Order: sequence, then C-alpha cells, then structure tokens
Amino acid sequence: MMKAFLILEDGHVFTGTSIGSKKEVISEIVFNTSMTGYLEVLTDPSYAGQAVCMTYPLIGNYGICYEDQESLRPWPDGYIVRELSRLPSNFRSQDTIQNFLKRFDIPGIAGIDTRALTRILREEGTMNGMITTNENYDLDEIIPKLKAYTTGKVVEKVTCSEKTVLKGNGPKVALMDFGAKNNIAKSLNKRGCQVTIYPANTTAEEILKASPDGIMLSNGPGDPKECTDIIKEVKKLYESDVPIFAICLGHQLMALANGMDTHRLKYGHRGGNHPVKDLETGRVYISSQNHGYVVDTDNLDPAVAVPAFVNVNDGTNEGLRYTGKNIFTVQFHPEACPGPQDSSYLFDRFMEMMGGKN
Repeated sequence: MMKAFLILEDGHVFTGTSIGSKKEVISEIVFNTSMTGYLEVLTDPSYAGQAVCMTYPLIGNYGICYEDQESLRPWPDGYIVRELSRLPSNFRSQDTIQNFLKRFDIPGIAGIDTRALTRILREEGTMNGMITTNENYDLDEIIPKLKAYTTGKVVEKVTCSEKTVLKGNGPKVALMDFGAKNNIAKSLNKRGCQVTIYPANTTAEEILKASPDGIMLSNGPGDPKECTDIIKEVKKLYESDVPIFAICLGHQLMALANGMDTHRLKYGHRGGNHPVKDLETGRVYISSQNHGYVVDTDNLDPAVAVPAFVNVNDGTNEGLRYTGKNIFTVQFHPEACPGPQDSSYLFDRFMEMMGGKN
C-alpha cells in the first residue's frame, strides 16, 4: 500500500495510505458528520473546491449504488477517511468507493485519525491542506502555497451547461442550478411540477419570459459574495411577483440581493444531524446541511424579511420569510432524508404558494 500524507496549513501532518487517484491536490479541508450517505456527500456539487473528511470511522461498507447519486459525478477535490471498507455488503451495491474515486481521478487518504483532524478544524477553524504521496515533501515550500489557495468561483464549474426539462402536468417551476442536488428537482417533479432546470448564468428576463408558476434557487458551492452577476439577477426575480423557494446558497444569494450580509462560519455545518427550529411553530427538525457561510441577521430589517428558522446548536440563521412577498428561503436541505422526511413539508408549502397564484 502506498503511503499518503495530509498536510495542513498550520503545519500538522497526518500519515496514512493512499486511496483513489495518486495525484497531488491542494484544497479547503472540511468535515462531515453523517454516519451514512457518503455517496450523496461525494456527488453533492456544494463540495466543489473542498476535500471532505468523514468523521464516521467506517466508510464504504454498503458500496456504491449509482441511482443514489446527487449529480452525475463526484465533486470534492479529495476524500479523507479513518477506514475504508474493502468488501462492501449490500444487494444494491454496484461498485466500491476505491474504484469510484479512481474512475473520477479523486485522491484520498485512509488510516488517519479523522477525529483528531476534526478537533483541529473545530478549534482552529476550516483551513487549507494538501493530500500527497510524495514522501520527500518540503513543509517550507508547501505551507505558503496552502495559505494562498482559494476555492475561487466554483458555481460556474458545477452548473449545468444547458436548459433541461422534467415533464409534469402541475405547476411550472424554474430551477436555477447553482450546483443543484438531483433530489431538489425530483422532490418537485414527484409533486407533479414541470421543472425546467436553468444554468446559473441565465438572466432573470429569460426565466420570467417563460411565465413560471414558481422559482427555485438551488444549493451550490463557494462564497456567496463571489456570485456578483447572479445576485443582480436574483434581485430582479425578487422584484417579480413569482413565488420563490431557495435552499442553501440560493438562500444566501437572495439575502445578499436584498442588502443583507453573509459571513464565514469557523468550521461550517456539514452533516445529517443538525437541529433547526421553526420559529413559527416552535417545532425542531433534524436537518441535513452543507455550508460554510451564513446570513447575518443582526441588523435585519423586518420590513424586508423575518427569521423563519434558527440553528439550535449555535443560534445562526437557518431561514427567512420575506415580508409582503411569496418568498421563503432555508439554509438547510429539505430534499435530503436525515429525519428521514422531517422538513420535506417545505416543498408542500411551496406548492401551496404556487397554488395561491394560479
């Protein structure tokens, strides 16, 4: 087995074994606390520009089931695990993680203490790192490179290249693909919607010209403030009277379009076990999350929007309801299945909003 090294920008070095591709990669290192769903994590476009450490110690035990993918390919730059199962056991399994990583040229490292790594990221905050198989690495040379790395504009990298339509006989929904997980379109389609998926750089004029009954702004990767052109188009969508539902990055872009601010969390929320409280009903839902930025609500003008959900763990904003508008946005993923179907009712709420318009 070939040795591999994970080098962090603070000088920490972890030694393990190489999995997947042998190429060297520099990326932002983040952790995910989900116990299952590793294929969904790997194929979530929101991880573009990041390498993911799984905190659960055994990964790969049920193999790869291609129909569970959230997009056509995996997006992380690298994959970090404690132990990789050599022999998956599952009647649906079609492949192993090792083959999957190799096939898509994603390097990884196994056999390191992922909980120690997670503790470092929790205490010091998310940082950049390198996965390499080069035993003669030079820290003095590598660390400045790690500090200089940024994820850059990743939405362009993950969005679809052309418009596609999922046929349905219900309301027409325009889905803006900033790195959308498949299950968002499926959740709408399952409820009868005809879903038109648009590339991220589509103009508001083109979307509104198609007279949609509702607009969905998807999740996606990176710093929301980098999406300057998209934010201008989102503002035009806000000014239309079309009902809008937004998830994750879409939630942040809608906030920025309306003069709010976003900031980076120390180590983000990534996993399938984050409790969020619905401020209207007082109910708490277990949610799936994957984000490194949040919307600031300190100076929120109630004439623009009011908080709809809050994170029970750290009190950060998890959703907004826009005043006088048929718009609500959430920071978490109601299309995922952590609770297992806890917050899918939000899609039903969106359906009602569109019904109110017809």
